[in-house]
Amino acid sequence: MRTVVVTDPPRADAGDAETLGAFGVATVHEALGRIGYLGPEFRPAWSGARTGGTAVTVLCWPGDNLMIHVAVEQCRPGDLLVVGTNSPSTDGLFGELFATALARRGVRGVVLGCGVRDVAELREMGFPAWSRAVSAQGSVKATAGAVNVPIVLGGQTIHPGDVVLADDDGVMVVPRADVPRALTASQARIDKEAASRAAFQQGELGLDRYGLRDQLPAFGIEYVAYEEWMGER
Repeated sequence: MRTVVVTDPPRADAGDAETLGAFGVATVHEALGRIGYLGPEFRPAWSGARTGGTAVTVLCWPGDNLMIHVAVEQCRPGDLLVVGTNSPSTDGLFGELFATALARRGVRGVVLGCGVRDVAELREMGFPAWSRAVSAQGSVKATAGAVNVPIVLGGQTIHPGDVVLADDDGVMVVPRADVPRALTASQARIDKEAASRAAFQQGELGLDRYGLRDQLPAFGIEYVAYEEWMGER
């Protein structure tokens, strides 16, 4: 690993990231063709948080949060800190003091491929955090890593400046170059779902709205009256 801090990488527009965050992970994930999701193991430290920001990436050694301290200086308003480790770790590398420093710099949250701690304090602060574990296990500050280099979390490569979205449904990444498509496709999905929601409130069934009823025979699905069903048993 090259121990490097890359300064001022290009970022997606912070306003676009905020808009995508408001759409929500499930909507954007579906709108883009079910790509970019980090998987179900990334869970919020407290429920109800929703955010979208531009990634400042950090690569740490397991049990060592030195590079998070280094990364704080590289953060701008609208960013979201994304931390990975170069081998699996669930140690609590991030807590309330880091959150205090990042909130002061306008950072919108943190995603951790390791553990988080001080959950009650983070909830009280309203600072959003997602992680693979909650762990009181502390850390050292002894080994150099890297800041603003590509990292991999949940099988997804995250580059500095990409948009990262997170809410109660999980975490996903939108590559910086794909943000315009994500905005257009997500708004179209929002509009489509609003129309479907109104139809369902009026009693229409998904079987009919989505054209599924005529496809049921191809799945081998039969409708059988109860009396006939019981008579065959």
